[in-house]
Amino acid sequence: MKVNVKYNKNMSFIGENEAGHKTMFDTSAVGGDYEAATPMQILLEAAAACSAIDVVAMLKKRKRTITDFNIEVNGEKREEHPNIYTKVHMIYTLISPDVEESELERAISLSQEKYCSVSATIKLAGADVTYEYIIKKS
Repeated sequence: MKVNVKYNKNMSFIGENEAGHKTMFDTSAVGGDYEAATPMQILLEAAAACSAIDVVAMLKKRKRTITDFNIEVNGEKREEHPNIYTKVHMIYTLISPDVEESELERAISLSQEKYCSVSATIKLAGADVTYEYIIKKS
């Protein structure tokens, strides 16, 4: 895997992967314009996306219907540098007519304990990663 990050302007950067997909980065600190997410915000987004892919793939494998799915992530960072996450809490919200609570719980558990590389990386850095879920019938 290879990516590249190139200076754009001020404190803005553009990341690009081998397939040409781009990600914008910025900051409000040190004179940035905050026109894009910060790298640490993108790390939380990546954790949510990684787990979302796992969970949706597992539910689709069981031929379940997903009307809507969302993961909200809240992260707390330590004060001293590097300002790594110490706590990450994920709230999964699924709307489906046919997914049972036990199926969602199992999919999330497998994602968090076995498959999601981003969550595993955050945990290895010492953060406490927790989650809860809400399931609504559509």
